[in-house]
Amino acid sequence: MCGTTTPNVVYLSAGEEDGAMAGTIQQIAQLAGVSKGTVDRALNHRGRIAPETATRIEQIANEIGYMTKTERTARRTGLRNMPASKTALLSEGKKIGVITQLSKASFMIEVHRGIEEIQAELERQGIQVLVKESEGVDEEEQLKQIDELIREGIGGLAIMPVDCDSVRRQLNQLSAQNIPVVTFNSDVVGTDRLCFVGLDNRKSGCAAAGLMGMLMGGRGKVLAITGNFSNNAGSQRIDGFVETLKKDFPEMEMVGVQSSSDRTQEVERIILQTMAAFPELEGIFVISGGQAGIASAFENLHTEKKPYVIAYDLTPKNIRYLQEGTVDLLIDQDGYTQGYRSVSLLADKLRWGKEPEQSFMYTDINIKTKYNL
Repeated sequence: MCGTTTPNVVYLSAGEEDGAMAGTIQQIAQLAGVSKGTVDRALNHRGRIAPETATRIEQIANEIGYMTKTERTARRTGLRNMPASKTALLSEGKKIGVITQLSKASFMIEVHRGIEEIQAELERQGIQVLVKESEGVDEEEQLKQIDELIREGIGGLAIMPVDCDSVRRQLNQLSAQNIPVVTFNSDVVGTDRLCFVGLDNRKSGCAAAGLMGMLMGGRGKVLAITGNFSNNAGSQRIDGFVETLKKDFPEMEMVGVQSSSDRTQEVERIILQTMAAFPELEGIFVISGGQAGIASAFENLHTEKKPYVIAYDLTPKNIRYLQEGTVDLLIDQDGYTQGYRSVSLLADKLRWGKEPEQSFMYTDINIKTKYNL
């Protein structure tokens, strides 16, 4: 299953409900000077949109009476007719916890931006967002962070989970206590979580294998570098990659899957050692952070023909590597949407009891070359 989320937008016509006028997507698009698709993405927080454009669209939507499904439901039950001070009490005192991994990794820049934006929006509405970050993938640290957030009285948790039994049990305990959980970026099987927000990681690995097969003409040796084997997202990407190579490119040979712990020096070391053993290596699939190690390895090798490289995340540094030819293809996972939407879904659940429309809300698999940046 893959795709974008179902739009969470309802536009009321004149005379609907209590007769109030409400805006349409066409009106918003005309007033903002953008397409209807851009309006839809901005109002549903899907895809990349310039912040100033998104702000202008939201302002226009408010001015002409645009309503979301949750606002419409609240209107039906009379909540919209409450005094502002009384309506604010619906949100006041609510807390949402957020736990991330790999906080210093470059791909987390966009994830943090999404979290910070929804954090600011919700705190103006009386909902406090408490964020705890980990620089690595640490089971004990994550369990400690969950306990700390429970003591602080959170009503919901958005988490990039460590894939292990102890975290799985803890998340199921939260669900049993009516504390909803949304996983994002990486998932963990066997939990009663509300929803997962992020890339279809297995399918992105399949896409990477297909792209690598085309680059290499369907034959040659390939190396895969993951971050931590305990990270579910990385494991899913590797599974999809290996599965597709075996099925569609039987003449391509995997020379190994190695863990870099998302460290630049480890990425460099792995590439140098592998190419010393296999100088004919033609492809490198980098799932981990520490992509700067790719560039430094190639500088030390002084090779005329480098292997093809596919990596993840449209970060400023990776864009430069793409433009310079160090990396051939980037797979972007829309970190902003992952950070923003995971917290937004919990806020809807806490305020209105609204359930996500899907248990998997996949972000787009965006393939970037230096020609379509």
